[in-house]
Amino acid sequence: MTKNLGGTTALVTGATSGIGEAAAVRLAELGASVIVHGRSAERGAAVVKEIQSAGGQARFLAADLGDPDQVRRLAEEAGEVDILVNNAGVFKFLPTVEVDDATFSLHIDTNLRAPFLLVKHLAPGMAARGSGAVVNVSTFGASVPVNRGGIYSASKAGLELLTLVWADEFGPSGVRVNAVSVGPTKTPGAAEFGELVQQLGENSFALGRAAEATEIAETIAYLASPAASIVNGAILQAHGGLKAVTLPG
Repeated sequence: MTKNLGGTTALVTGATSGIGEAAAVRLAELGASVIVHGRSAERGAAVVKEIQSAGGQARFLAADLGDPDQVRRLAEEAGEVDILVNNAGVFKFLPTVEVDDATFSLHIDTNLRAPFLLVKHLAPGMAARGSGAVVNVSTFGASVPVNRGGIYSASKAGLELLTLVWADEFGPSGVRVNAVSVGPTKTPGAAEFGELVQQLGENSFALGRAAEATEIAETIAYLASPAASIVNGAILQAHGGLKAVTLPG
């Protein structure tokens, strides 16, 4: 296995399950020393053990990304980071009239402000060293209307726009910033929706299935790696392709 990320440090938020865990494991396989972020020390320790048992390097840092002070502390404790994967996110699907202030704030604080603060505090160090990669995990819903997904989708649409701004802002210093647009994916968090995830993949996407978390992790790893050295400011679709609208007649 080519360890083309050897000598780098990667911070992966929301890395104690699902896409984040898969991304942390894959980046470690490629040689990165991984900072596993999450809220549960127990689950974090399990991911660290998984990585270390395979010969990789990892440590765990806890933080509630809904609290800006904890986000800033996370950035400080992480230290010098070469790869930042903004994966952690919350999603609640409700009609607009049922979204209260707390739900609104939860999405904006976790899905938008936390990545903003982490980039604000970590990307300048990458720029000073002349290289780095930021990968933001977004959703197809950022550009396609999703029933009852307004506030979640809006928070991710904001993240995609920031991706383009950051690509311009930090690109001249050698820091690449990209996003992965994810579709229905089989994760523990999505399990609460039952068969809906697989049905959505079958009915709405050209490949006709939901993604595996490891498939998204491969996409993240590509964008973080030297193989994507010219890729900057991209919103890479990793959902199997939207089905075309069927015209009558």
